Amino acid sequence: MTSTPAVTAAARTKTTTAFYVTGATTQFASRYDQRLSYCLYVPSTHETATEPLPLLVMQHGTGRTGPQYRDAMAEFAEEHGIVVLAPLFPAGLGDDPDDLHNFKFIAHQGIRFDLALLAIVDEAAERVHVDTSRFVLHGFSGGGQFAHRFLLLHPDRLAGVSIGAPGRVTLIDPEREWWLGTKGFAERFGDPVDLDLVRKVPVHMVIGAEDTETWEINNPGDSNWMDGADDVGRTRVERISALRDNYRAHGIDVAFDVVPGLGHDGMGVLEQVRVFAARVLRAESRAHG
Repeated sequence: MTSTPAVTAAARTKTTTAFYVTGATTQFASRYDQRLSYCLYVPSTHETATEPLPLLVMQHGTGRTGPQYRDAMAEFAEEHGIVVLAPLFPAGLGDDPDDLHNFKFIAHQGIRFDLALLAIVDEAAERVHVDTSRFVLHGFSGGGQFAHRFLLLHPDRLAGVSIGAPGRVTLIDPEREWWLGTKGFAERFGDPVDLDLVRKVPVHMVIGAEDTETWEINNPGDSNWMDGADDVGRTRVERISALRDNYRAHGIDVAFDVVPGLGHDGMGVLEQVRVFAARVLRAESRAHG
């Protein structure tokens, strides 16, 4: 009589882990800072891919709806053979349990959220076969704030960036204090903005035509306010238009989408994001073909 080999604990763990790193994954704590976490969508092509798959990062906004954005991009991920990563930067980090805005301005009470994202990207690459050298980044509202500031810090890591309806914008302007502008940028972050590299990144901006409510973005005295934030407009439409014009004045090409009849709705702009991301991915594929 033959016996069935015992399944080791290590093998069982490996099998279980593989199951939860397929399709829509569970939430993983980041080793960079275990208060932060992420989830993935891993397409079925991952099982047979001979080359690392492209990466799309969906950065949440104030509502922390990363898994919802991840799920909304699942069909796109399957169609194009890409991995989708959704980080989670919780509210209430540090000494203010009511803080909602920490990640939007990159640095908060000793946490550098740009570096946290890069660490999470590297950690994801240890779980799945994904290309981390350059990725597409999309963020809407608070995520749009993070995305356009991340562009200034790490243009070398971006294959493309999609900026959706940021309520507060950072212009490339050395006369305006951070975060209204880029005065003191090098002193704060270690290096100046490299405009030559920024100009090489495909930039997409998107907003709903009816995104005109101002109650959330004109709030003097709150932690996410600086005097002068409304100098470039009072609505998100006005502010993203000012950001577009600022970028173009600095030689940065911007694809600009205004979605008719849409208010402040991150899910409502995803079709435009998909079109942009697909275009970037095709260009990347040709460049590496």
